[in-house]
Amino acid sequence: MKLGVNIDHVATVREARKINEPDPVTAAAIAEMAGADGIVCHLREDRRHLSDRDLRLLRETVKSHLNLEMAATDEMVGIACDVKPDMVTLVPEKRTEVTTEGGLDVVNNIDLIKKSVTKLRSNNIIVSLFIDPELEQIQASVKSGADYVELHTGKYAEAKDANMQEEELSTLQSMAFAATKLGLSVSAGHGLNYYNVRSVAGLDKIEELNIGHSIIGRALFSGLDLAVRDMKKLIKG
Repeated sequence: MKLGVNIDHVATVREARKINEPDPVTAAAIAEMAGADGIVCHLREDRRHLSDRDLRLLRETVKSHLNLEMAATDEMVGIACDVKPDMVTLVPEKRTEVTTEGGLDVVNNIDLIKKSVTKLRSNNIIVSLFIDPELEQIQASVKSGADYVELHTGKYAEAKDANMQEEELSTLQSMAFAATKLGLSVSAGHGLNYYNVRSVAGLDKIEELNIGHSIIGRALFSGLDLAVRDMKKLIKG
């Protein structure tokens, strides 16, 4: 099981004061040295945390695997084709949300998403779609030409009791099998932390977990190096 570390919240802290520190590019380097298998970042249309400068420096310095989350817009596709991250994950984006609230509706936006996927893949960029764990979204993802799906784990993370949690785990597992059977590779993420990650890490067919907020939050108390190492230990079992 691989770990992708999302460094957006380092930029969130920086932007609270509109200064030049802490630097998410430095955070990415520390995360890699601590064992992260990849770096995840989200360049939003409103640039609320990560900046274009950050993205370009990350492309120059990340040694593992750079996964750019972004909306399926012409502007963002153009930036991605210029910068050329290793992977692009297309996500839904609302100006008023605090963080991504749900999966991409591939079913009802298939033409737009297929257009973005085709352009990105023609530039040798692997494409993943961040979707809710639903069969129709997986089937539409196949039609779009994407390489991966990232299963939204929010319902699992927010489950109120053990029974609900087990139900969501079962859904994640069955959808991971379905996606793999249809030729897609699978990752997962959203809301995962040091207390709930082990069960998801134990599911079959999921190759990578992408985690940000909980790692950066723990880093405030333990340091980023140790926070990444602790998460790696948990997902490796």
